[in-house]
Amino acid sequence: MIQLEKDGDLWIARINRPDKANSLTHKMLSELADIAEAAVAAQCLILTGEGKVFSAGADLEEARAGLAVSDVWERLSANIAALPGLSIAALNGTLAGGAMGMALACDLRISVPTSKFFYPVMKLGFLPQPSDPGRLRDLLGPARAKLMLVGGQKLTAEEALGFGLIDRIVAPELLLDTAREIAADALAAEPEFARAIKAMCQS
Repeated sequence: MIQLEKDGDLWIARINRPDKANSLTHKMLSELADIAEAAVAAQCLILTGEGKVFSAGADLEEARAGLAVSDVWERLSANIAALPGLSIAALNGTLAGGAMGMALACDLRISVPTSKFFYPVMKLGFLPQPSDPGRLRDLLGPARAKLMLVGGQKLTAEEALGFGLIDRIVAPELLLDTAREIAADALAAEPEFARAIKAMCQS
């Protein structure tokens, strides 16, 4: 249910479980974490999904059985955040729950206009993954991070763009083309320069 396409130094990982709103099982999360770990060999990693939802978060049955508190979520987001190359979340639809972590760990996030963004862990009786609140705060600021995590508010794509959660809104038919276009300069550059410039932006 995770598909990986390699086009030279561009890797595209796709969540393909649209009949279940791309909800994530432990196996799927482990596959994504392995891909992100191996993507140190790539210049760019794009994460996307199949269908109209990027991911609804954890598979509910597995969440109740312990997935909601598994360390696999942190392993995935840590591997993405550690990538020396460019990482882009190409959000084909709504982003919810624990799936937020992998997108927050990416360098850039682009989204279709119909996406919604929410992280309802508190009302479900769970804490967010440890690194997610800090990354959300860094993007949105403390008050807006609390608006989502404690206030339980759902953002539209326009609100997410205005808050800084996403970087661009793109028509669905142009989503992957736009992600590839954004990646083009990094793919064309000498790897050490692209990676050095990314590191300078993060320091």
